[in-house]
Order: sequence, then structure tokens, then C-alpha cells
Amino acid sequence: MSEVTLELIKELREKTGAGVMDAKEMLKEAEGDIEKAIELLRKKGDKIALKKQSREAKEGVISFAEEGNKLAVVELYCETDFVARNEDFIASADALAKKLLADGPDTFKSWAQDELKNNLIVKVGENLQLGTFEIIEGEFVGSYLHTNKKVASVVVMSADDKELAHNIAMQIAAMNPPYLSPTDVPEEEKNKEMEIYKEQLVAENKPENVMEKIVEGKMQKYYSEVCLLKQPYFQEDKKTIEDLIKESSDKLGKELEISKFVRYSL
Repeated sequence: MSEVTLELIKELREKTGAGVMDAKEMLKEAEGDIEKAIELLRKKGDKIALKKQSREAKEGVISFAEEGNKLAVVELYCETDFVARNEDFIASADALAKKLLADGPDTFKSWAQDELKNNLIVKVGENLQLGTFEIIEGEFVGSYLHTNKKVASVVVMSADDKELAHNIAMQIAAMNPPYLSPTDVPEEEKNKEMEIYKEQLVAENKPENVMEKIVEGKMQKYYSEVCLLKQPYFQEDKKTIEDLIKESSDKLGKELEISKFVRYSL
């Protein structure tokens, strides 16, 4: 039986990315045989992964994979920011997004969970969890991924204007609007806002004949906060996103519309 030395543990970790204790345990079981230890690590990937399930995965990255008018989005969670910034971990998230784009969502979840348990958790040495994953497609898909890979957004538009789509995606990531336009705001929410404004005006002893006009002004301000089209453009706040789209529509000679947008945040 070969002695399990620090050199053997280091070699096994370099080859597999396994944690120190996992590497030591497998080498003991394999009686110091590196190749056998690698095989054992792979076979016992499920058990190793289960040990780590109780550890909370709150860090992570968002990854995109794009082809034509389709974009795959994958959120991959880990335990520490140190791992989230690791190039191998980021590459693993990118590989998951590419797999989702290639194979579609129907079989992706079970495959990805097996990949995490059997390979990635052993390699990374932390609890990993699959977050949101989906494929977004449309006439034209624009996206933005922040440099920290923790905030991202996707916008689906009716025509190809890459610069406009990228800028609107940045707006979505920065300002986090819950709705596209005032017509998308639920009536219950509108009524609640109006009721609050009316009560404020009554408390301020505003005359009845001007209250309706003031409430309407306050509702327009509210829409400028919660509706993407009504928000001031973050790069030029005298324009709204609606203005920006109209300008681009006039230049292209065709009407541009946003059919969908999604914001992701870890």
C-alpha cells in the first residue's frame, strides 16, 4: 500500500480539482493509486455532492449563449465569491448555456443536474446549484451582461438595431422596470396608487377641483418609474425610452416595438 503523501494529494487535486479532504479520502481508498482515485471520485460524485447540499449557494454567475435569433440564459450558483470569479467556474457556466442552446430545455435540467453532481461539484469543491435557465427567441434578441456577471437583461424587438437593443438592455439592467408600458400595470395597482395620492392631497387640504389634475401628474411620474417605455433614458435623461425607439424607427423607416424583456439578478 502506497503512502498518501501531500505530493499525491496535490497531484490528484491538480488533475481533478477535488477538495483536499475528498482527494485524501479517495487516495486512501485507492491505496495511493492516482488513476483509481480519479475513478473513485467520479463514481462517488453523487455522495460527495450530497455532502455539500446543506451548504448555501448564494454567489454565482449568469451566462449567455447566442445563435441567430435565439439566446440561452443560465444562472449557476456557488457558495463563495472566490469561486464565482474563477475562470474555470465561469467556463463551466458558459458550457451549460451552450448545451442548453444546442439541446433545448426539455432534457437540459436532468442532464445539468447530473453534470453538477458527477463532475462540477467534485471539481470545484463547493455546493453548486442550477438557477434559472431558459431560451429566449424572437425577431431580434438583444442582451446585456454586467461585468460582474451577476446582473443581466434580454430584450426582444421587432427589428434588428443592435445598438438600440444593447442600450435598452442596459437600461433594463440598471433601472429594473417591472412593466413595459402603463397598459401593463394591473388596475388594482393603479387604483392603489391613486388612492394613496388622493389621501395625501386631502391631508394637504388641496381643493377638490384641482385634485384630479394633480393625481394625474403623480400617476405620470409613477409610470416613469415603473414602465420601461416611460423611463428617462439613463444616458440622456431628457429622452424617454419611448422617444429613443421613435427616433430609431424614423431612421430605419419602420416601426420598432419591444415584445418582451427579462432582467436577471443573482
